[in-house]
Amino acid sequence: MENIYDLVIIGGGPAGLSTGIYSGRAKLKTLIIEKEDIGGQVNKTYDIYNYPGARNSNGPKLMEEMKDQATDYGVGFMSAEVTEVNFKEDVKVLKTEKGDIKARAVVIATGASPRKLGFKGEGEFTGRGVAYCSTCDGQFFEGLEVLVIGAGFAAAEEAMFLTKYATKVTVIAREPEFTCAKSIADKVLAHPKVEVKFNTELLEVTGEELVNHAKFINNVTKEESEYNVKFGDAGFGVFVFVGYEPQSKLFRGVLELDRAGYIITNENMETNVPGVYVAGDLRPKQLRQIVTAVSDGAIAATTAERYVIELKERLGIKEEEPIKEINNDKKEENAKDLGKIEKRSKLLNDALRTQLKGVLDRLIDEVTLVSIVDESLPKSIELRDLVLDIADLGDKVKAEIYTKGQNLDIEKKINSDKYPIVALLDKDNNYRGVKFHGVPGGHELNSFILAIYNLGGPGQQVDNDILSDMKKINNKTNIKVCVALSCHLCPDVVVSSQRIAIENENVEAEMIDVSNFKELKDEYKIMSVPAIIVNDDKVYFGAKKVKEILEIIA
Repeated sequence: MENIYDLVIIGGGPAGLSTGIYSGRAKLKTLIIEKEDIGGQVNKTYDIYNYPGARNSNGPKLMEEMKDQATDYGVGFMSAEVTEVNFKEDVKVLKTEKGDIKARAVVIATGASPRKLGFKGEGEFTGRGVAYCSTCDGQFFEGLEVLVIGAGFAAAEEAMFLTKYATKVTVIAREPEFTCAKSIADKVLAHPKVEVKFNTELLEVTGEELVNHAKFINNVTKEESEYNVKFGDAGFGVFVFVGYEPQSKLFRGVLELDRAGYIITNENMETNVPGVYVAGDLRPKQLRQIVTAVSDGAIAATTAERYVIELKERLGIKEEEPIKEINNDKKEENAKDLGKIEKRSKLLNDALRTQLKGVLDRLIDEVTLVSIVDESLPKSIELRDLVLDIADLGDKVKAEIYTKGQNLDIEKKINSDKYPIVALLDKDNNYRGVKFHGVPGGHELNSFILAIYNLGGPGQQVDNDILSDMKKINNKTNIKVCVALSCHLCPDVVVSSQRIAIENENVEAEMIDVSNFKELKDEYKIMSVPAIIVNDDKVYFGAKKVKEILEIIA
């Protein structure tokens, strides 16, 4: 029988998750496709001030709750990128690198991404002082001064967040006042570490290796001014928060868009194509907040439900077996059913251990996790505990733990030159070029588990052409992927690089948590993540797909 979803949602931010919750509860067979992390831009939000009922929450916490709620109603999740759509027939077709997905209705909730400002030097110094995510890159500016460009909610919020790291935060706003809620603006204006310059625009940033000079213009008086690095500092940061660009490129020529690229809908979230809906920041609206995104999602789901019911009646399709709701009591009971597993790592709770065990039970071949422990480093001991804990969760996963200097042969085998370290060996005890320098918690726990799965299990599906390109690399290549555990873009780069290493013995791919390696960060002037260092030479900043990584190292 052909597998056709009642509803497929493209995008796993608050609008997509809200759609999933409502459609799942309505017993629609529902799938959410997200190419990055579930939660979208909200994962970068440190504090949630104005979402009803979330008094002491933050972005990642709120999104995790929404995902769990959608899962409770039987909603499925798929990590993939939709590359092409066909909305011409009753059955909509979405092409992904993991195959075609078919649906009777589609809700598009791909949101928007940070907009570039276009000042001179912006591209040249991205990753060298110019940044767009404070939670990802704020730590790199500890003890330095930073500029925040923008006057809206994001700029105000990020300016407050950056005071945790920076000695001084200067807000550069072309508007005569903040455009966000007065309560938040007042907090920024009152903060002792924040200075605000209104009616001011950034013209240019310059420097040698890092940003150390900026030029501005007052858009009222036309007077120009400069900002120079503080004596003794290596440079300063420029964080840009000037709005978002709708992620609608895929739908140009398919759906009706406005001049700014937002997809036009009516109040029921309907587009100009029957059975296709839009929710969240991708549609024209006055207020782009979590609360309006989830409202859009609820409306889109209920409108889509009516459409699917009428479509099935028109086509004479018999109602399929409804998806049963998950019993929360039973779910909690299963989370505790871990047998005699010894719990060592503080990074894993019972529910997470149960989820990881389900993945590791799918392994076909043995994978050995080798960790060399430098007992003088707390992070090395923390990594050891995580490795032992994960090894206990899967029959096909083994752990070999040595103290530094105890087994020089294995240290040489895995090129053990930085600590903490864990390397992966295959079923024949061969090192396959996959290493983690740092404790893979946060977003990187996913890349760690996927490395094990891709080495010892069926592995993630890879396009045959890409697989062929992976195997063609003839030169010895080392890829260091520098990450921050708070970075939601980093895991995809780590997984892609390490998949190349697994498929090609000439490639070694290391995940490096740069917070543990100040010397490396300083040597390569890394002020933003993800950063890819190839053969200890050139550095490439920003999220990269596997095709882009292959082009870099070819």
